[in-house]
Amino acid sequence: MNAVLTSQAVTHRGTVRPRNEDAFVDRPDIGLWAVADGAGGHGAGDVASAAATAALQDLPPGLSAAEMLAQVRLRITAVHADLQRQAQQAGPGRIIATTLAVLLARGGHYACLWAGDSRIYRLREGSFTRLTRDHSLVQDLVDQGLLDEAAAESHPQANVITRAVGAEGVLELDKASARLAPGDRFLLCSDGLFKAVPEGELGQMLADGFEAEVLIRAALAYGARDNVTAIIVRA
Repeated sequence: MNAVLTSQAVTHRGTVRPRNEDAFVDRPDIGLWAVADGAGGHGAGDVASAAATAALQDLPPGLSAAEMLAQVRLRITAVHADLQRQAQQAGPGRIIATTLAVLLARGGHYACLWAGDSRIYRLREGSFTRLTRDHSLVQDLVDQGLLDEAAAESHPQANVITRAVGAEGVLELDKASARLAPGDRFLLCSDGLFKAVPEGELGQMLADGFEAEVLIRAALAYGARDNVTAIIVRA
C-alpha cells in the first residue's frame, strides 16, 4: 500500500499564555509531521521548539524511509547538544528544552519517534489508540500503579516531564512502528490539547471527520490554559 497522505496543522497560544511556545512541521510531500512544545517553566521554550522543528522542516525530498529516519535522529541529536550548550552559556541551572513527537509515513508503513509528553494517536476502524507513552512524572506513577489514568491529568505535577530535547543527559527518542491501513487517521498534539479536551471527545471528532481547526476551537472552549497544537494526518 503506497498511501496518499493529507494533513492539516493548527497552533494557538491558548487562553492564558502570552505567547506560543509550540511549533510544528507539516510536510505531507515527504511524509513527515512533528509537534514540539517548549518545556514549560524552563525559559526559552519557544527557542527550543523552533530549533527542533527547523531542523526537520528543510529535510529534502527523495530520501528513503531508512535515510529519513536516520536524518531525523541525527538532526534532533544535534539540536539536543546545541540547546544544552545554550543553556550552559545562559547560566547555572538553566534548561532550554522541548518535547517532540514525530510521525513518518512511507511505503505502507509509519513510525513514531518522541521525547516528552506531546502525543500521537491513531484512529483505525473506530478504535482511537495512543501510540506514544508520555515521558512524565505522572505517567511513571501510573505505570507503577500509584496513580490511575483519570487522576493523572489533574495531578499537581502533571506538567513535569522526564525526557526532552535539550534536557540534561543523553537524548533517547522512543520509537513505535507498524503498517499503515486504508482509512488510518493520526493526531499529533501538544499537551495543551489533550489536557483540555477529553480523549474520548478527540477520538469522536476525528471519527466524525473534523478538521484540526475544530479540535483547537474545542480546546479553547474548554479554556485551554496552555498553548495548543494539533495536526491531523489522513491515509
